[in-house]
Amino acid sequence: MKIAVVGATGQTGQQLLNQALQQGHSVTALVRNPGKLTVTHENLKVVEADIFSEDSLKLHFKGQDAVLSCLGFPISFFYGVTGYTQSMKAALNAMREVKVNRIITMTSWYTDPNSGSNSSFLIRFMLLPMIRSVLNNMYEMESFLKQTDDINWTVVRPPGLKNTPTTANEFLTHEGYYVPDENGLPIGQSVSRGDVARFMLSLLNNNAWMKKAVAIITK
Repeated sequence: MKIAVVGATGQTGQQLLNQALQQGHSVTALVRNPGKLTVTHENLKVVEADIFSEDSLKLHFKGQDAVLSCLGFPISFFYGVTGYTQSMKAALNAMREVKVNRIITMTSWYTDPNSGSNSSFLIRFMLLPMIRSVLNNMYEMESFLKQTDDINWTVVRPPGLKNTPTTANEFLTHEGYYVPDENGLPIGQSVSRGDVARFMLSLLNNNAWMKKAVAIITK
């Protein structure tokens, strides 16, 4: 397939880029700073783009089969985070203009402010409050997508991201804010970035999670 990848210089984005090329896709990587991407491949085109500009994005979305976003934005205690919603609005408008109909993006477990009540003490009372500014804007972006009918979107929600090797392990999935066991408690708390990329790419040939947000973890 022909895919556009935003957030390709991030740690998960680089995993996704490499796996997409290994799978034979033609990839256009939209980056702010092309010097940050050291990968070269005959099926890879690296372009400089402004992720907040519809006009900039539509130039490079034209002719693509799908857009995959691994964008991440830093926490902000004072101002709140807006990057997720702003970049998604620009992306959807650009997609509409050039008739691209599929976007796959990633957020996180626990984006809903009330969803962490079953998590461990450390996660609930230390980690989540620390990253709440990011989770809040991810949640706003998810809510914005849920009101979007004309584009086939999927939100992938992983737990904590680790820089460990990609596995071939089976995925456990749940249409919710984390993956629960039979008692409603979270199964595990982290996943390899490579596995998140693997799951996102698997959705290109799969309609199972269209217009849905899915929490994932590996077995």
